[in-house]
Amino acid sequence: MSETQTAVRAVKPGAKPESGREKFRARREARGAWSLLAPSLIILGVMVGYPAVLMVIQSFSDYTVKNKVQGTLPNFVWFENYVDLFTKSDFPAVLVRSLALMVVLTVLIVVMGTLVAVLMTRLSRGWRILVSVGLLLAWAMPPLTATVVWGWIFDTQYGVVNWALNTITGTSDWTNHSWLLNPLSFFFVLTIIVVWQGIPFVAFTTYAGLGQVPSEVLEAASLDGANGFKRFRLVVFPYIRSIMTVVLVLQIIWNLRIFTQVYALQTRGGIAAETNVLGTYLFRQGVGEFGATAAIGVVMVILLLTLSWGYVRTTLKEEEL
Repeated sequence: MSETQTAVRAVKPGAKPESGREKFRARREARGAWSLLAPSLIILGVMVGYPAVLMVIQSFSDYTVKNKVQGTLPNFVWFENYVDLFTKSDFPAVLVRSLALMVVLTVLIVVMGTLVAVLMTRLSRGWRILVSVGLLLAWAMPPLTATVVWGWIFDTQYGVVNWALNTITGTSDWTNHSWLLNPLSFFFVLTIIVVWQGIPFVAFTTYAGLGQVPSEVLEAASLDGANGFKRFRLVVFPYIRSIMTVVLVLQIIWNLRIFTQVYALQTRGGIAAETNVLGTYLFRQGVGEFGATAAIGVVMVILLLTLSWGYVRTTLKEEEL
């Protein structure tokens, strides 16, 4: 056998010989990349990793404020906190209420925000700037401030809504009507506040994505006889699917961990026991009962990861194609 044939057999088909200099360069680039990522990884480990691990450990113990004051170690109770959470408390009702509210808020915000984005593509420059300014004002307002303003609008004695309803109906039936005392009307007001502040993010993000759709494709679809809904569903949506996935995941997370608006409305007259969501329930439940509250936090984290993982995995698969 000749030396040429031996060399051909030694090298696998499609393989590229790699010199020692190239290996050294690859290792040096890897070390450089890790050195740049190290500060961020350390900060994430300290700010996120350590509290998360500590929360999981505390959820399996009976750690209370008594242990903290006396400096004593808690007892491990394993899954007792989780069992009590689902059997001896109103957490299941709060969980169902939070999930239902999350679905309603997410659907309304995403649908209405997308419609506003499509509308902005049809408006003239002047009207588009005016709409953008209005959206920015609603988006820039802090949640607590927005809740206080809307709380005055629906106020029992001085609210504009009660005055307008009395004027329209020509009666005084709406005088001193409390919108926050009844749980259904409480969540109606809450939905208005959250949706009003959530639409701008979806509208601006979707509007930016709509700019990626080629106009030639839309014109071809129009010539083929496709109406507006079909053009959006069959032509536009595939171009902005990844953007809409991110928007949907973020809205699910934000709407499930809502706190400020609910707590502020509860302080204005809402009944906490009938209007608690996961955030306010965690805040109000068992002051000093660190083990029980840690179990609630773990359940919330698992729930958020479960709801968002499917969409994130789909996005990652689409990027690999």
